[in-house]
Amino acid sequence: MNDEINNSKRMVKHTKWMQHALSLADKAEAMGEVPVGACVVHNGELIGEGWNTPITDSDPSAHAEMNAVRMAAKHLQNYRTTDATLYVTLEPCSMCAGMLVHARIKRVVYGASDAKTGAAGSEMNILNHPSLNHQVDVISGVLADDCADKISAFFKRRRAQIKLDKKAKQAALKNCGSTE
Repeated sequence: MNDEINNSKRMVKHTKWMQHALSLADKAEAMGEVPVGACVVHNGELIGEGWNTPITDSDPSAHAEMNAVRMAAKHLQNYRTTDATLYVTLEPCSMCAGMLVHARIKRVVYGASDAKTGAAGSEMNILNHPSLNHQVDVISGVLADDCADKISAFFKRRRAQIKLDKKAKQAALKNCGSTE
């Protein structure tokens, strides 16, 4: 019974922070970036947050996780973020997973799995690779549907816009070639 209560309390806490990460993903989307958000929590306190900004910042490393952990490390005044939990709406990629191991993050809680580039168990598992000197606790699937829906809707809109732009370009070329 006590285990059920503790698990329920943990899920409420994880849900709260994942909802915050989803709100950060909205900031990325408003900037035309892939909507991924992340936050770092230490001793129940928010110490870092970020969202995808690689296009805006012309920086391929400006993923939500990177931005959130950079802020957290500055807050802690230490490049090690031990005893901290990262909440992120999408499973970390290999680049971010490597950074999380180096930062010694204690736990990663993510929403949607990434079947193509996920490095926390879906495609590969860098966070718990036996050859590495640090292992990260991983909790997956928190608000998974909400997180996956946000990303899927973004790419659906993007594909539709690309299709419209292509049709508009074809129509413009067709009109340029006609004589009246």
